[in-house]
Amino acid sequence: MLVGVPKEIKNQESRVGMTPASVKELTLRGHKVMVQKNAGAAIGLTDAMYMAAGAAIVDTAEEIFATADMIVKVKEPQPQECAMLRENQILYTYLHLAPDPEQTAALVKSGAVCIAYETITGPNGGLPLLAPMSEVAGRMSIQAGAAHLEKSKGGMGLLLGGVPGVAPGHIAIIGAGVVGTNALQMAVGIGARVTIIDKNVDRLRQLDLVYGNRVTTLYSNAASIEETVLDADLVIGGVLVPGAAAPKLVTRDMISKMKQGAVVVDVAIDQGGCFETSHATTHEKPTYVVDGVVHYCVANMPGAVARTSTFALNNATIGHAVALADRGWKAAMSNPHLKAGLNVCQGNVTYEAVARDLGYPYVSADSLLASPEQGRS
Repeated sequence: MLVGVPKEIKNQESRVGMTPASVKELTLRGHKVMVQKNAGAAIGLTDAMYMAAGAAIVDTAEEIFATADMIVKVKEPQPQECAMLRENQILYTYLHLAPDPEQTAALVKSGAVCIAYETITGPNGGLPLLAPMSEVAGRMSIQAGAAHLEKSKGGMGLLLGGVPGVAPGHIAIIGAGVVGTNALQMAVGIGARVTIIDKNVDRLRQLDLVYGNRVTTLYSNAASIEETVLDADLVIGGVLVPGAAAPKLVTRDMISKMKQGAVVVDVAIDQGGCFETSHATTHEKPTYVVDGVVHYCVANMPGAVARTSTFALNNATIGHAVALADRGWKAAMSNPHLKAGLNVCQGNVTYEAVARDLGYPYVSADSLLASPEQGRS
């Protein structure tokens, strides 16, 4: 198979879909890989390194989209990239379609086979291709929140860890999944007062056993969220419903009653965000203020630490990339975990939550796989 790796073009995005080591995994198996010039240069992955791994270097994304059987990226394709996709071409990347009707429409129109990292499941449960970026984003959320609590960044001028004789700040974390757990580790480490909220009592019990009286665990309901948010100096939103739009757990009214100069970090913004006042921002202009509360809603947070993120992501994605290249997309879908990643295929929406949220008819992946005329790669 001919695999193409274009340079990412989203604002301030320096990650790259494949490292030289990942390229070598494919070329050693007889596949061809072409990488756009300087695709990894910003994080120290030079064209020479890709060539040594067996890749061909091409000048433009247009060359890659026009000829590759499979496109491997990091972020969702931008409009100009969607326009270059071809029927039956495999797109393997993060998509986050539920809050993005324009991208969904463009992918449906393309006829491409679009596999989303964020909905591929794992044999032990969970979302293993989303997990590494959730780990990065969860840890970064505390870093970003702490920075924007500084007066010069618009915050109230608070040091989260406090100092002797001065109380530490209060961090509220909504969601005890991968994002929330990694945020919790960082929050406890800097000495803040921490409350974590979730509906999964077993998960809260696990965290209580690990952290004891260093954290407060609360069952998630409207009352506990409101009480905690209004007392907090920093609120981390880390709620995920796989493939679907994130629930709006923090209302506009709650935001209006928060402390002046408090900060909210919406890690769920890729799926539409879990604060009613959230809208996506960029690393170039990461924040805005609503009712005196600083909102940090960068949609590609791990892009700020692009080198770490690229290697962590490739560790998770390369196995399925090899399977897709070796077997073609249709045969590779015999793996039910990879099949869960199929979101749009040959003009159909094949992920039920996306179809429901955006008003498309849902067409199961199994119905397409059963059709003998489908599945050309």
